Amino acid sequence: MTAPGPVVPAMGDFGGTMRRTPREVVRPASAREVAAVLARAGGTIPVVPRGCGHSTDGRSLTGGISLDMRALAAIRPVRDAPVHGGRVLVEAGATWREVLEATLPHGLTPPVLTDHLDMTVGGTLAAGGVGGTSHVHGLQTAAVLELEVATADGALLRCSPSRDRELFDAVRGGAGRHGIITGAALRLVPAPRRVLSCKIPCRDAAELLRVQTGTRADHVSGQARPSEDGWRYEAKAVLYDADAPPPGPACTEVEELGYLDFADRMRPDVEELIALGEWARPHPWAMAFLPGRAAAAFIERTLAAMGRAELGLSGVVLIKALTGVDGIADPVLFGLLRTASPGCAPVGAMLAANRDFHAGARAAGGRPYPPAGAPGRPPNTGQPLATECVDW
Repeated sequence: MTAPGPVVPAMGDFGGTMRRTPREVVRPASAREVAAVLARAGGTIPVVPRGCGHSTDGRSLTGGISLDMRALAAIRPVRDAPVHGGRVLVEAGATWREVLEATLPHGLTPPVLTDHLDMTVGGTLAAGGVGGTSHVHGLQTAAVLELEVATADGALLRCSPSRDRELFDAVRGGAGRHGIITGAALRLVPAPRRVLSCKIPCRDAAELLRVQTGTRADHVSGQARPSEDGWRYEAKAVLYDADAPPPGPACTEVEELGYLDFADRMRPDVEELIALGEWARPHPWAMAFLPGRAAAAFIERTLAAMGRAELGLSGVVLIKALTGVDGIADPVLFGLLRTASPGCAPVGAMLAANRDFHAGARAAGGRPYPPAGAPGRPPNTGQPLATECVDW
């Protein structure tokens, strides 16, 4: 096993609102090493995996053992599968950017990609994974064909819809409560060559959601932006390999892009935010899934009490109607991606506002996203792998 790394004085994450000092940092080079660390911890020492550290509320931080998963980034050859279009075996520390780089030469893509590609597969599958195509394909977890999971007692298990379904369902979107994902078999679909991206202004949140749910598009998203006269709502409808915008709502701006450029559309923005210093500032983000019946009123009520100072200079308000969230009818993702910019509300005030936001979302029948993790011993279900998983 790779020797434990030196103890880091303190570690932070993208959220920048807390820091913790792990007792030990381990950089596993295989899934078996992950399982061995969990066995050594014995269920008494917290073991927390960490990919790119893009969490915003300390989820990748621990006072126990920090597992740096980035060395587990192998991507096995893409396979054709007539039923699914294709499949690929990926270790949990690989980023979605690396997955896309491996699949696009075969004309294939994961059906759902995160807006920001530099997050790990294991990290987003443990949260659920939302993307612009989630209104068609559900969360990223819906495209998982099989998982490799290390449980608290040191077992290394495989699970799928036909093999240990209970564990499979518990681990996807389970926030690490039932084991650490070490690998995944992902379903792939044919990738478009180009996309047509159309911006659609909307009067309010209700109209934005109507546009999102009523427009036939391959990828939909929405934002609200502060202005001098309140909040301005904007939907975006994206069509794959299309020659004309979708019928119905009027588009104010139409842009044609290659698929890779579109999938990686955040890269120029990130580079600009890094140059401005905004990427390194604290990001007290708050997101929640809301039931469709309550979403528009909750969104407008929340934003009416906010302005640019409460959001931050580079903060973003995301609004996305989707599908595939258990227990929530017609789910809508509402996200306040705050940045504690100079001259704006302080971090403490943003965190307090987030607590009120999550309480209000629960009262409206929603729930926070990502889901909260909880300590506890994962179940030892299924059959341990007797030998090394040569397929992973």
